[in-house]
Amino acid sequence: MKLIFHKTDLQNAIAIVSKAVPAKTTMPILECILLDASGDEIRLTANDMELAIETRVEGQILEQGKTAIDAKLFSEIIRKLPDSDVVIEERDEKVSILCEKANFHISGRRGDDFVGMPSIEKEQHICLSQFTLKETIRQTIFSIAASENNKLMTGELFEMEGNQLKVVSLDGHRISIRNVELKDSYDKKKVIVPGKTLMEISRILPGDNEKEVTIFFSRNHILFEFDQTLVLSRLIEGEYFKIDQMISSDYETKITVNKREFLDAIERSTLLIRESDKKPIILDIREGSMELTLNSMIGSMKEDVLIHKKGKDILIGFNPRFLIDALRVIDDEEIDIYMVNSKAPCFIRDQESRYIYLILPVNFNVTR
Repeated sequence: MKLIFHKTDLQNAIAIVSKAVPAKTTMPILECILLDASGDEIRLTANDMELAIETRVEGQILEQGKTAIDAKLFSEIIRKLPDSDVVIEERDEKVSILCEKANFHISGRRGDDFVGMPSIEKEQHICLSQFTLKETIRQTIFSIAASENNKLMTGELFEMEGNQLKVVSLDGHRISIRNVELKDSYDKKKVIVPGKTLMEISRILPGDNEKEVTIFFSRNHILFEFDQTLVLSRLIEGEYFKIDQMISSDYETKITVNKREFLDAIERSTLLIRESDKKPIILDIREGSMELTLNSMIGSMKEDVLIHKKGKDILIGFNPRFLIDALRVIDDEEIDIYMVNSKAPCFIRDQESRYIYLILPVNFNVTR
């Protein structure tokens, strides 16, 4: 095998597929990137058996072939090379990498031993813009659970019906929902996509509003196809939580507030919280004004934020981080927040329900 690349093209391709190289594995071959030029295109592939990424890269094929190269070493060598053409040659599992005056000789592995991307039955699919998918992930991914105690909470629900896509994440303390209108109508389908897969897609997805992502579904896998790249992931098995039963349109108090002013005030309050602290921020909501209060071992703060209120006065406390996470991903200038009482969850949502963020309140000792 003998190939010629431009360093930047190869480096970018390595960076994309490296997202699927496992940090730890009992199969050393999976620590490699497969360089496959056995056809008329050059493809790079990585696979950790849960997530596989394949991307095409521009280059000249002087001699066909394929080899597997240690991903970390390969990435570091290419990154350190001059910004010039790179020649990669493989003979008997020995790989030479040449670029200007630099000449590396490293061990490779048989390409046929690599566990490539499995083929799947593309039973159903949807299409949406790269920008929309990237934004939808950004606006929901923070609500997945970090712990593996409940596998379902480490993924996101993708539910398609007609021309609507609903994406849901939750961690037991909050729920994030994004409703996306699609250009076409599709059959009903529900799948649970691992959060890790969505994070990696968000990192490598260009986010072009003019280009589309095609998402294919099979019984056990989901496949994202965009530009020159394929991302294949196993789905999480199980029945997702009945979200509709958790969402209510009832409220006793509704406030409308400038999002930026509210977010800035909460972020200022967190200056008084150490990482180990679990101090709530208390919202004292009255006519025309909302007083934010936070007390910690470091000190205390109070700040008034102007609001428009409909309904009853209320005193309610929240984990400030949960409020910050939701507010940061909302693009609206003003937001509506709905509350029932100090023990029931609040809802942040727009009129069209394009987004809904449910946040559970926390107990506190402060009284009026």
